[in-house]
Amino acid sequence: MSKDKVKKPIVLQVLPELGQGGVELGTIQIAEALSLNEIDNYVASAGGRLEYQLERIGVEHIKLPLKSKNPFVILKNAYKLAKIIQQKKINIVHARSRAPAWSAYIAAKKTGAHYITTFHGTYGLGPKGIKKIYNRIMTIGEKVIVISSHIKKHVMENYHTPEDKIVFIHRCVDTEKFNPDTVSEERLKNMIEQYDIPQNKKNILLIGRLTRWKGQELLIDALAKLKNRQDFHCIFTGDDQGRTEYTNGLLDRIKQYQMSDVYTFIRHTDDVPALMKACDIVVSASLDPEAFGRIAAEGEAMGKIVIASNIGGSLDNIKDGITGKHFKSGDAADLAEKIAWALDLPENERQKMSHAAQNFIKENFTKQIMCDKTLKVYFDLVNNEK
Repeated sequence: MSKDKVKKPIVLQVLPELGQGGVELGTIQIAEALSLNEIDNYVASAGGRLEYQLERIGVEHIKLPLKSKNPFVILKNAYKLAKIIQQKKINIVHARSRAPAWSAYIAAKKTGAHYITTFHGTYGLGPKGIKKIYNRIMTIGEKVIVISSHIKKHVMENYHTPEDKIVFIHRCVDTEKFNPDTVSEERLKNMIEQYDIPQNKKNILLIGRLTRWKGQELLIDALAKLKNRQDFHCIFTGDDQGRTEYTNGLLDRIKQYQMSDVYTFIRHTDDVPALMKACDIVVSASLDPEAFGRIAAEGEAMGKIVIASNIGGSLDNIKDGITGKHFKSGDAADLAEKIAWALDLPENERQKMSHAAQNFIKENFTKQIMCDKTLKVYFDLVNNEK
């Protein structure tokens, strides 16, 4: 097909809201890539703190109550979306979550636009799989994008989605942001001083909401098994979102182990790369599979020694023994063993793993790779119409 005959997609991405999270970040990244390629595109959601990002890149945001699961609101949203699709001449509708996907699908069917989805995570199936009926909307697009091998397996096993319908596109790491060379000495110094991060110890970092499945308890139990407690310090970064009982339980557990001086809790930081640079080891201790395992991948991009559960997305983004280490999920003793290994790792071996991790991310998980693959899906759909 000659270049002048290539049809351009006009894309509408649909998601519940524009809060802070992986779904929202991916939406913004694709919107920016489309704009840079001079492709008209729009985002529909209930709004949120990342709306300013769309304004920054000049992408129109269409505010609708797309977070609602009320069937009447879903139908109302569908008719509004259909009208917008016709007005803007949209030919690709890309849904990223279940409730808005129902509205998006109805609107796409009504207008003849292509309908695709991204499966960002696993959804609960409910008693006897009753929720599959609701969830299935994410699998009936012309293409279903999955973000890891774990998600692909989940979609195929639970929804019997044909493999030729599935497109494998990993989530990405912003390698401009998560790059040790771009974190200035001033940012690093400010981070160290703000949180009194010790410089005479190896710092171990776990980033994640303070909730049981993120594995903070497991890491506390693992560190309690180590000798030479004076050699390391542990930092938990994440909000408990009102789950004070869990936070208090963590503090009690730490006190029982007589390790209160070993831990720092940081509720939130706007400079994760600087925090990672101030640390030596990044741990992802999730008890349930991560859909992609973004924190582990970002740790690799920063050249840190990353230790992650041997489940979920981390099986894709860590090459065990080469770019990081896997530990047996839920096993405090095995996690302790892997942390002890990392603490004792000779500097030349540390540098070798650090370089391997950074190169692995650059070759497989960059924003450019994710955006290029997604745009190819859009172009293929609009240029292969029957």
